Amino acid sequence: MQRKIITTADGSKTIQIEEWNEQYHSLHGAIQEANHVYIKHGLLFCYDQKSLSNETLEGSVQNISILEIGLGTGLNAFLTLLQADEHQIDIYYTGVEAFPISSNEMAALNYPETLRVPEKTALFEEMHKIPWETDKRLTSYFILHKQQKLFKDITDKDRFDLIYFDAFGARVQPELWTTSIFKIMFDALKSGGVLVTYAAKGSVRRAMQSVGFGVEKLPGPPGKREMLRATKHST
Repeated sequence: MQRKIITTADGSKTIQIEEWNEQYHSLHGAIQEANHVYIKHGLLFCYDQKSLSNETLEGSVQNISILEIGLGTGLNAFLTLLQADEHQIDIYYTGVEAFPISSNEMAALNYPETLRVPEKTALFEEMHKIPWETDKRLTSYFILHKQQKLFKDITDKDRFDLIYFDAFGARVQPELWTTSIFKIMFDALKSGGVLVTYAAKGSVRRAMQSVGFGVEKLPGPPGKREMLRATKHST
């Protein structure tokens, strides 16, 4: 399918699939959306929860394992890397992507520039260039492991603290928002683990609840009224 680079409302780039009229990120702002959904209501929420329960390693350093469903442009991973260094959170990040972007597409993205960290450009590029199925420590606090496969082929059990569920929307890929997929996500999370997504459809919420998630609606990013956060409650 044809993909092209477009500019979103906050000046950051994203990729559009013309045939679907679907974007990798919100047209209202790629960085704004990612920061709101995945960093504020995902990573920093988990960081605060771990702080409250005193689950710390080596003093103030905390260990959080993250699974991203749809590595895509690498924006969520890059923002997480920046937060890991800022807050001294030891993060092991697994990014699953069935159809990686090209080197030309990667070069056209402007995230380090837009985030005013041009000195991190080489890190962003390295994220895309490292081999698949290999652990790579990119900073003192951030390890990336990329997996090229379909989401339905994930087999991890009780492994992750947090899932960024950033698949294409149910309008164009409804098979990614089903009970069977959310059962895979539920199983992959540790007890007390959290899944966050930009989606807020009733059918998505019900699919999450049907596999055992407790689901809450939260205010959405710019241009979207609500989003969802799901928790695998301790039993």
